[in-house]
Amino acid sequence: MVNVAVLGYGTVGSGVVEVLNTNKEIIKRNVGEELKVKYVLDLREFEGDPVQEILVHDYDVILKDKDVKIIAEAMGGEEPAYTFTKNALLAGKSVCTSNKELVAKHGAELLEVAKANNANYLFEASVGGGIPIIRPLNDCITADEITEISGILNGTTNYILTEMSEKGAAFDDVLKEAQDKGYAERNPEADVEGYDACRKIAILTSLVTGAQVDFEDIHTEGITKITDVDFKYAKAMKASIKLLGISRKIDGKFYSMVAPFLIKENNPLYHVSGVFNGILVHGNMVDDLMFYGRGAGKRPTASAVVSDVVDAAKNLGKHIPVEWNRSKSEIGKFEECKSRFFVRMKDKGLDDDQMMTIIEAFGDVLYVKAEGVVDELAFITNEIREDDFSEHLKKFEDVYSVIRVDF
Repeated sequence: MVNVAVLGYGTVGSGVVEVLNTNKEIIKRNVGEELKVKYVLDLREFEGDPVQEILVHDYDVILKDKDVKIIAEAMGGEEPAYTFTKNALLAGKSVCTSNKELVAKHGAELLEVAKANNANYLFEASVGGGIPIIRPLNDCITADEITEISGILNGTTNYILTEMSEKGAAFDDVLKEAQDKGYAERNPEADVEGYDACRKIAILTSLVTGAQVDFEDIHTEGITKITDVDFKYAKAMKASIKLLGISRKIDGKFYSMVAPFLIKENNPLYHVSGVFNGILVHGNMVDDLMFYGRGAGKRPTASAVVSDVVDAAKNLGKHIPVEWNRSKSEIGKFEECKSRFFVRMKDKGLDDDQMMTIIEAFGDVLYVKAEGVVDELAFITNEIREDDFSEHLKKFEDVYSVIRVDF
């Protein structure tokens, strides 16, 4: 029997306990012996819940129990999760987590500590929720040079953008609906401003480069400026708007960003809707791979955590190598990135100066019309550097919207 402790009995933690109990026979068959939840750590009481019998409020009870070999960390946030995790690894206990904030900031260090103590730090659930992506990068695509990862990495924002597209609704209205349905937090900033997706693409880029990519260094934009009018233009272009986390290798460097993009149906991510997530990986030999599924939610995320628990149980006393060290990965400067841009601005009517200024700034552009939209001028630029685009855009007043184009 392998004893497991679960830190936190919230959405994910309770899901981990549920998966371990419900699928215990399947898990026993895969591991070769039974996995038993010996402790659950939480500050609260859960009267009437069977977990009350194994509930503890003092982490040291778990840390000092030599029979506990694996810990599932489902607390979230940086502290005390970081301290608890590091101490567990120092004690030779493996830790499995869904905590993207902790992994993005301290993943390389905690992997180092795990290796030194013949333990494992596993974090499959930290990026794709129920979608397997970490293990494929570590174990399945190791013969390839990965040249691009792009993905819809946040279910909340994808739900909001899908509803705006299908119903023609305004951002604020759909956000409230998402909160009422439990898809968005009361404070949705981490989702709608792109911070959640940024941490996830930082983790993926760190794994691909083998060195630390700090999420603070990744240019990040959210979806709060996207309007129903933007979707009218998207419909006219037979395109969709998605919040993407992207890392692309160009001339030996990875360039990363999180931002809304216009994409067309030849991009597989075009069809990823609602709370679902999708991740595209391009290797120089395997070509394109796509990973699709529920990127969040109690059971999908818990399933991914438990898959790591199973892996840890199969490798007790043996470290599973993960290529991610603490040296800083040199990613390309955002200002040097090249993109095409969709721009909406006030139409000054028969003002030749406006047209000439557009030509002088961006060269030949593709003008776009949308049904029911008046008094606007909209166009798509040719590919241009980010810094050059920003400088040229300063020449214009009354710019309503700017969205990058990936087609």
